[in-house]
Amino acid sequence: MSCWQTVQDYALRAIGIGERLLPREDFTLCEQVTLIGSGLIWNIYFGTLALLAGFFLATALALGKGARNRLIRKLSEWFIFIFRGSPLFIQFFFAYFAFLSLKSVSPVFDPFTSAWLGALIVLFFNTAAYSGEIFYGALRSIPKGDVEAADAYGFSGWPRFRRIVWPTMLRLAWPAYTNEAIFLFHATTLVFFSGFPAWQQRGDALYYANYFADKTFNPFVPYPILAGYFILLTLVILALFGLINRRLNRHLPQEARPGLKLRMNLIR
Repeated sequence: MSCWQTVQDYALRAIGIGERLLPREDFTLCEQVTLIGSGLIWNIYFGTLALLAGFFLATALALGKGARNRLIRKLSEWFIFIFRGSPLFIQFFFAYFAFLSLKSVSPVFDPFTSAWLGALIVLFFNTAAYSGEIFYGALRSIPKGDVEAADAYGFSGWPRFRRIVWPTMLRLAWPAYTNEAIFLFHATTLVFFSGFPAWQQRGDALYYANYFADKTFNPFVPYPILAGYFILLTLVILALFGLINRRLNRHLPQEARPGLKLRMNLIR
């Protein structure tokens, strides 16, 4: 089988398009690169949707944590504390068995036991909690002079938040938020190693890398391929978030614009 034929058969296998059966023997480098790349589609799906939805919940959590209303403040604080204080791997297990229990009560919860929805919800809540804390720190760091200037110009309520507070908060939080986005995409590799099963062996990139490592007893081929894919994905994220960062800081002099720096996160 030629490499091009392998790409045609397996490039979209992770989402159910193409060859149904996985190769069983004589694994080629092309097969490993293609199937691991196919599984990356799931990682991109989980990371992109969780990040987009989590962005808005994170903004609400940051505002809630800084609210004067005690109930709203405490609800936001506890939400952030629970999802930041517990390991993501445990959250996946807890959510899967919780959805499984609800499924026995009502068939409405059946889709929640599948990774495409149940795991996505967990990632959504998790990144919202981390991002909410980042946004809250940026919210507290907004210079008082900016807010006082907005008051002097007659801005108040929603107009002040939309035109002054929110853009400044994003500008201050964006470097840290970029790192959160990168680590979120890395965290998507935990999905199919948690309670959520891979239906018909349609897993993510790590799922296929682990498959080849088990079959060939050689982890030094599939795992470097997996790492290479995530390095490329990280470069794409840095490029996209860098463009947004430049947009947020377009009013500043060139020498005063903060750049994006990747920082190691030892514990998720």
